[in-house]
Amino acid sequence: MSDATVFIVDDDAGMRDSLAMLLELKGFHTRTYPSAEEFLARYRPEWPGCVVLDLRMTGMSGLELQAELARRGMAIPVIIVSAHGDVPTTRMALKGGAVDFIEKPIDDGTLVAAIAAALDRDARERRQAAARTLAIEGLARLTAREREVLDLVADGKHNREIAALLGISPRTVEVYKARLMDKLQARRVTELLRLVLAEKQPPEGDLPR
Repeated sequence: MSDATVFIVDDDAGMRDSLAMLLELKGFHTRTYPSAEEFLARYRPEWPGCVVLDLRMTGMSGLELQAELARRGMAIPVIIVSAHGDVPTTRMALKGGAVDFIEKPIDDGTLVAAIAAALDRDARERRQAAARTLAIEGLARLTAREREVLDLVADGKHNREIAALLGISPRTVEVYKARLMDKLQARRVTELLRLVLAEKQPPEGDLPR
């Protein structure tokens, strides 16, 4: 599944169908599930999108599903909808990372705006995770000395400073920097810095909300 999808989880068949119809008319791709358990059984972390989730359902509740997704390290954004919202529940959902908590009857504009924000966040976090993976793979191919040079470059050290710290000549530092650019397919020093920063990004499931 390559397209961003709005996964609708609600044990009310009428609500599932009406939400799916509304969102399809708005241009979103949707899939529906009658329970949190079925969604968990079928969903794959590589599928991009967001979840529109009913709070009260037979079996696992919306908050329980939200918590289980977090426990499994599945960072897909969640929007919770409910006819039974209260301040403590809303606070709990938002503290757990929900993009929004929307009360029924649902305002179409509010829902569409929340979904757009959720899909944007999901795409951004997936780009960050992909960049981190590429950075880790590329940096793992460096020799110990190349990594030393890179870390000193990332610390803002100039060639002469790096040379003095490592006991090599400034010209040798230039050679190492050229190798780094070639190995990491970077055209500028700023791209080397981005790789180091991307490597330090937390894994997808630990990204700040």
